[in-house]
Amino acid sequence: MSQPVVHIAHFNLKYHHKPVLQDFSWVVNRNDNWLLCGASGSGKTSLAKAIAGLIPVHSGEININFNPESTLPAMVHYVANWYQFKDLEGASNFYYQQRYNSQVTVTTATVIAELEIYGKEHHLQFNEIQHILNALGFAALKNSPLIQLSSGEHKKLQLVKALWLKPQLLILDQPYNGLDTLSRKNFNGLLEEVSAAGTQLILISNETELPAVINRFAEIREGVLQEISFEDRTLDVVEEIVKPVPAFLSNEVSTTSSHVVKMIDVNISYSGKQVLKNINWEVNSGDKWLLQGYNGSGKSTLLSLIAGDHPQAYSNNFYLFGNKRGTGESIWEIKERIGLISPELHWYFDASATVWQSIASGFYDSSGLFCNPGATKHAQVDELISYFGLTEYKNRLMNELPLGKQRLTLLARTIIKNPEILILDEPCQGLDQQQTQHFNKLVDELCKNGTTLIYVGHFESQLPSCLEKRILLENGEVKSVEPMLQSI
Repeated sequence: MSQPVVHIAHFNLKYHHKPVLQDFSWVVNRNDNWLLCGASGSGKTSLAKAIAGLIPVHSGEININFNPESTLPAMVHYVANWYQFKDLEGASNFYYQQRYNSQVTVTTATVIAELEIYGKEHHLQFNEIQHILNALGFAALKNSPLIQLSSGEHKKLQLVKALWLKPQLLILDQPYNGLDTLSRKNFNGLLEEVSAAGTQLILISNETELPAVINRFAEIREGVLQEISFEDRTLDVVEEIVKPVPAFLSNEVSTTSSHVVKMIDVNISYSGKQVLKNINWEVNSGDKWLLQGYNGSGKSTLLSLIAGDHPQAYSNNFYLFGNKRGTGESIWEIKERIGLISPELHWYFDASATVWQSIASGFYDSSGLFCNPGATKHAQVDELISYFGLTEYKNRLMNELPLGKQRLTLLARTIIKNPEILILDEPCQGLDQQQTQHFNKLVDELCKNGTTLIYVGHFESQLPSCLEKRILLENGEVKSVEPMLQSI
């Protein structure tokens, strides 16, 4: 009988001094491809990193047994949920609006340069990558600077590298985050191909769209691995009762114009590429919009115009809160009326701030807190921390929290000033099913007071029910505008 690929026995793991996995055991046999699911913070990512040798094993043992007869690299390759890239000097201290600065593109590598470095490092053949690039719709981005990629495109770059490498054991942490419908389908096909070539898979995900080669299912509950069936993996979501919204967030939103956003023949180009083409779109006060489109369709750029982060707003016929951009309003006057969450904002946020400081910074639209907010705002932060179930984390640093808790913190930050418009760009990335369901019910409650909403989400099962209209982008153009009756 052959040795198991992974054998874990009596493994104990603490995360920032708190026990996460206790006397943990797991056997991954050859030809088994696992789905590992469970609540945010249950230890899935820490376990994956331990198997990949990225964090030390202090108690217990983890043994990896590669197949000596395989032609694939004898290695465990872990693809993180979070993608971190560096500039040409090896630094990664970017800021949120920097991707729209044409000057910065000369300091960051292009996609093709990044792939060339990766290919040389791992002795890979370039004739094997084109099929992967085509399947993920990534071939046209070869010459794009890394800093100008959207969150979904960064995720694709991670996946391209992993699929090109074809290690003997591939661990993918939340691989579907940020991927559009077609990309998810094609990615599952690529996973089936690498599995047929000999790569074993461990997927960390709470999604239901899985490759056919996944044949074992488990979740971590209270520090212990419990094997489950295919059917059981989505049955444990307990519907939470949404508590009354804090009083300071239930006030009717005051508006100064009948339309919040008005775009007339808006065009955006950078690095020689036209990203938005003749966009005409009007968002009236109180509207609830779903914004969709395949990765790279222009969604992030469109939202950056509304949020005041894109400098080309001034060169277009574009109105915000009834005023034409560039007629005297400051960026901070715009931002005080907008609540924003996006994967990019999360990337660039100050992770060294505490949960309390991070939420309070929402009053000032800053990354981190640099002043005393005063007694009233202090009480509102505490109330919202309690509302989101973050009390035990309030004095913890953001970078000490599991990703799902970080995202909940930023969601609280987004709504704390009761903004006139909420821009929620894939707000539930990193949340488990229960957190996602609860958050979308919260969005429904918050929007009862007249808040305007623009919501970006690729998963049709993870949307708030208050959405009324949908705008679909394709290749930078408006493909359709319609009531919420159809899905892509």
